Amino acid sequence: MTDEPADDLFAVPTEDTVHLSTDEQLRAINNVVRHRILGVLRDAPATITQVADKLGLAKGSSSYHIRLLERAGLIEVVSTRKVRGVTERYYGRTSRGIVLPDPAPGEPDILMRHAIADLEAAPAGPRTVRMQHVRISQAVYEEFTRRLNALSEELRAAADPDEAEASLVIAFFRPQDIR
Repeated sequence: MTDEPADDLFAVPTEDTVHLSTDEQLRAINNVVRHRILGVLRDAPATITQVADKLGLAKGSSSYHIRLLERAGLIEVVSTRKVRGVTERYYGRTSRGIVLPDPAPGEPDILMRHAIADLEAAPAGPRTVRMQHVRISQAVYEEFTRRLNALSEELRAAADPDEAEASLVIAFFRPQDIR
């Protein structure tokens, strides 16, 4: 038997997005390792060993984090197969996207923490990081938000699993006015 999964493993997740709401789901996503596991599973299902190898984790650590994500309903076993008498489980995401609730005032933003961790771990090379403060009307704010969302969707539509990965992080918000 080969180490290649069957073609049916590459099925598209059944739901487009899952809205996280339970404490178990929020605890599961509030960890950079589990965030990265979800990234590994973005394009194709993988075994615990494949995830561990891709992320440089111990197999036991990979197994622990995968179990937490599975219990939270963010990933599931999508296929199994026997290899030398052992059943391999291939895990896949249950949805294409995850929607997090807005953090409470003064609470950390999980998504931004993960984005910063990914940026800090990224190899040196070309990238664009920019922070700009402006004073604008509500109408300009809403139009710019619409355009940012449209650009993000355009980028998603251009995705090609055979190309190198790129990450886009957008945080456009009205901060507390500190004078």
